[in-house]
This record gives sequence, C-alpha cells and structure tokens, in this order.
Amino acid sequence: MDSCKSPHIVLLLYLLLCFFYHCFAIGVDTDQTANLLVDASQASARPISDTLFGIFFEEINHAGAGGVWAELVSNRGFEAGGPNTPSNIDPWAIIGNESSLIVSTDRSSCFDRNKVALRMEVLCDSEGANSCPAGGVGIYNPGFWGMNIEKGKTYSVALYVRSSGSINVSLSLTGLDGLQKLAAANIIASGSEVSNWTKFQIQMEAQGTNPNSRLQLTTNSKGVIWFDQVSAIPLDTHKGHGFRKDLVQMLADLKPRFFRFPGGCFVEGEWLRNAFRWKETIGPWEERPGHFGDVWMYWTDDGLGYFEFLQLSEDLGALPIWVFNNGISHNDQVDTSNVLPFVQEALDGIEFARGSPNSTWGSLRAKMGHPEPFDLRYVAIGNEDCQKTNYLGNYLKFYSAIRKAYPDIKMISNCDGSSQKLDHPADMYDFHIYTSSSDLFSMANHFDHTSRDGPKAFVSEYAVTGKDAGTGSLLAALAEAGFLIGLEKNSDVVEMASYAPLFVNTHDRRWNPDAIVFDSAQLYGTPSYWVQSLFNESSGATIYNTTLQTNSSTSLLASAISWKNSENENTYLRIKVVNLGTNTVNLKVSVNGLEPNSISPSGSTKTVLTSNNLMDENSFNEPKKVIPKQSLLESAGEEMEVVISPQSFTSIDLLLESSLNVGTDGADSLFVSSM
Repeated sequence: MDSCKSPHIVLLLYLLLCFFYHCFAIGVDTDQTANLLVDASQASARPISDTLFGIFFEEINHAGAGGVWAELVSNRGFEAGGPNTPSNIDPWAIIGNESSLIVSTDRSSCFDRNKVALRMEVLCDSEGANSCPAGGVGIYNPGFWGMNIEKGKTYSVALYVRSSGSINVSLSLTGLDGLQKLAAANIIASGSEVSNWTKFQIQMEAQGTNPNSRLQLTTNSKGVIWFDQVSAIPLDTHKGHGFRKDLVQMLADLKPRFFRFPGGCFVEGEWLRNAFRWKETIGPWEERPGHFGDVWMYWTDDGLGYFEFLQLSEDLGALPIWVFNNGISHNDQVDTSNVLPFVQEALDGIEFARGSPNSTWGSLRAKMGHPEPFDLRYVAIGNEDCQKTNYLGNYLKFYSAIRKAYPDIKMISNCDGSSQKLDHPADMYDFHIYTSSSDLFSMANHFDHTSRDGPKAFVSEYAVTGKDAGTGSLLAALAEAGFLIGLEKNSDVVEMASYAPLFVNTHDRRWNPDAIVFDSAQLYGTPSYWVQSLFNESSGATIYNTTLQTNSSTSLLASAISWKNSENENTYLRIKVVNLGTNTVNLKVSVNGLEPNSISPSGSTKTVLTSNNLMDENSFNEPKKVIPKQSLLESAGEEMEVVISPQSFTSIDLLLESSLNVGTDGADSLFVSSM
C-alpha cells in the first residue's frame, strides 16, 4: 500500500480525530466557571433548627456489645446459649482436656432472671499421679474478637464464684495463645467463704500491650467450682460511665444535637419475644437477663441498656430520642384491643427517664446513680411500621396516653408526611432513605415542595447504599453532602437528620456502609463520617439565600450559613460546595448584604474532602486516605474566586469582622449594608 495518503483520506482522519477528541474531552477534567451569589442580608437570613444534625445509634454490627460499651467479656453470664442446659458457652473455651476437667452449664445461678451458670469440675490436682499441667486448667474468654489490653492501664475484673471446697483461682489477662502474661491476680478462699455465691472484684494493671488478648480463669486444685457473671472492663472509660473513650470521642466531635436510640429494627425484632424491652435492661448489670437480637443475629448482655443510652445522650450534650416498640415486630403484631400493656410500658419508661426520684420508676433511676431527671423530650412510636396492619390503631393509643400524661413530649410517627399530609396527629414524622448516589444527590430538593404547615420531618436514617457505597466510598459521601445541603436549606420543615448505621465492628459487618469502623483497638471514620463533621456547626446557625449560576447545575450544589465558634468567639460565614462532576470549577463568589470590609482578609480557611478516585475508601492501613484537608484562604473577600476540585466537597469559612450582632437568643445576625 502506498504510504502517501490522498487529501480525502487526510480530511476524513482529521474529522474522526476531532470527533473522538470532543467525545473524550467531555469526560476529562476541563475547567468550568460558575458564579455563586450569597445574600447575607438580614432579609435573607433564616434560622436553622437547633436540632438539625445528630446521631442515630442502633445495636447492629456489634456497635454496642463489643463496641461503644467497654465491657471486654462476651457472654459474661453464660446466657447466650439459651435457658436450657447443658448449653453452648461460646465464645468461652476450655484450657485442658477431658482427663483434666469437665465444663458444663446448669441452672444454679443466684440471679432470678438469668439462671444459667458455668460448672467446672477439675479432675487433676496440684500434685500426685494426676497432676494438672503447668499453668493449670480452666476456661478463657477472647472477648469480641480479642480484648485490647494496654500497658499501664487498669482493668476491673468482677465475677461470682461458688464451690463446695477451698479454691485457688488465677485470673489473668494474656495474649490470645495464653503465653504472654499481661496481668494476673489470685482468688484464694476457704470452702466456707464460697459455699454460697460470692462476688469478687479485682483491679489489675497491665504490664504489656496486646490488642488480641483474652481473660483466663485457671486452677491447679481438684474440685468443683461454679462461675457466673464474669466481667472485665477498663477503668478508663468516657466520663467513668463505661463507654469506650475513642469511639465516644468520634461521636462528640460531630457535636450531635440529638441521640436516637436503640434502633432501628433492633427495637422491633423479627419476633416480639426478641424485641428490646427496656425494663429488662436496667438495674445492676449482673441481674439483667440479656437477649438475642434476632434481626442482626447476635446476643447482647444488655450492659448497654436504657439507662446507659440516656446517660450517653447526656454525656454528649445531645437530646435523647427514645424509639420504643409499639406492639409490632417484623413478623407478629399485637392487636390494638390488646396493646394497652405496651402503652403502659412506654409510660413507665418515660417516668423512669424524667420522673421524680420519689416516683415508682424514677426512684429506680435515682438508685442507679442519677437522681436528676434526664432531658427526654422526644419519643418515636415504633420503627418503619407505618404499613403494618395494626400500626395506626396502636399509634393512636400511644399518642393519646402520652399526650395526656406528658403534654410537652414530641411524638414521632413512622409515616412519611413529606409528599402528602398525615391522616393522624404527630409532632414529627420519620423519613428513611437508602438509595444510590445519583438518587440521593437528586433528592437535595425533595423537601422544597413539602407543606410548611403541620408536623416537621425527622430524616432519622439516610445513606447511600449498594455498589456506589462500597464499604464507605467518597462517591457515597459526596452524594450525602448534597442531600444534607438540601436539608439545611429546608430546615424550616426538616427538624432533625441522622446518618445510619453509625458503627461497625469490622469482624461482624451486617450492613454496608457505616460511619465509623473499628475493632478492639483501632478505628477510622469513613468519608461519610467526615461529611457529617463538616455540618457540625449547622444546627442553630443562620442560613442565607444563595444563587448558583452554572451550566452544570446537575453536579453542583451550594449553601451559606453564619456560625459562631464557641472556642474563640469568632463568627464565620461558611460556604459549602459539592461538586459531583468531573470538571474543576472556577467559582466566582459574591457576598452581598454585608457592611463594607466585613470579611477579614486573614483568618479564613478552605477545607476540602476529595481523593483520586470516587470509590476510594479509608481503612485500618490508610485511615486518613479520604479526610478533609484544611488550608488558609488567601483571597478572602466579598468578591473572590475559589477553585473547586472535581468530585469534592469544599467548606469555606470566611472570618467576619465586627459586623456581627449577637442576638439575645444566641443566634448570629449580619448587619445589612446601608445601600
């Protein structure tokens, strides 16, 4: 073939190259321009709900048992195998063999609501032909996929013991193979001292660190010993209330205004017999029966009970929102004609939380160490039950009784009122949304046309799920940021919003994605967590009208608020921009309605959440791969240009000078310029 091309062929090749280049250019980073007009005048200012952003806790993914509740022992009361004996003692395991000991369970416990105890018959002895192996025989508990034991920290170990003879039991915290000794103590008692159930409590200081440790109970003495309610917990917990410090700090950093608990489907149960029942979760921990959560398929000792949830809400400075069962599970329902006992249980629960210390249930709260009432203002009547046959009838029974007894409490319906008005009374309604990134991003305007009269929305569960989400992707987070901007702008009808689920223990991932991932010793926030952190000043702030002028509006969203930093008393105008597109955007920002020179030329910052790939995630190996990165903003002013990276979430804090007027209600208003 001749190497010389004809003019027609050259022209054709040129046109093809132009065509393919044009098609390709659509998908690559090409700078675009957009204008953002911010009206920061008083006429534009609207208050954001004081409670807009908070957190929702559900006992899922071992979020509580083996998570935020710092108890290290799994199945501490030997009840997880069920009430019939002999029973499975998992994850407890035996040290020794059949020739040296026999371990079983029986119903000899001294606790009426949890009768199962462990019986250990030791066949070997400290000397003689059948001497015990070095180190003794016994049982061990690996906790929730390993106990995190840290050098220099003190651990409180409590257990109940009974025996017909004298005992010499070694308690030790060891490595997973039992060889590394981290802490040890002995329980030595005569037969008369332990002929009845006796509680022993010992504090042990760790001499080493191992995130994959276990608790051992061993002996070299022949005889029969019973154990029950074995607990190990670090003394160093959040505010001394039994919560794992690093996990709670992640929650505190979000500055949540409310705390919804304990579920979720956990409240309902697959069957009512396995639903969360608050009365079974209060009082001394060793007397709590625990229960099997048959939705997420694991046992919890309910050390994290109703009282602890209320306490954690208070510790976080967040308003508690109690979700209780309304006589409906996933598979069975109480007829409305028979639901009054469930109504009374809810009324009793409210009295426990906020009743006088002299009241029937308030006195139990006081006995547990909290004589002052908890600040319970909200209750949710059921979870995702609107379509159930008996829901409306049951709901009205609860609503009427609670309104009569506690007229100030706000009640939340399970039925969505965002598109059409509810056919029953409610103070708020639940709105749950789990969907793809494109769907959630497009739902930023979902509440634009919601009626401004009637109950407010509680977006109590939202997240991007499915392929877009992975186990916590940047793509999911950006779509959620866009959705939250929409909620922020509609905070006159959206009272509250919270992401779900909150926690996942990486060893029991029942749901993807989640905000905070952890194991026994480490943790990280997913990109979705970091998006929430960039909205942590929105509750109670002031929002302003914004106009975005762009030819790519489908991938760009923005909002503007003013907020006051409680640490340094500075006031900022925060502009948030989500760019879900693949192009860099040169954003021209114009802020109107301020006094001249209100924006300080220094002290302003730009924070960006982005990464090289939309599906990038954080991990234990790279916990900070996708996190917000802050830099100084050099060009701060009423008129400025800001580069918005492709596929990013940007938060700009403009430091305001003395143009701020702090109202008597603590809200910040901006003076309008005298134009």
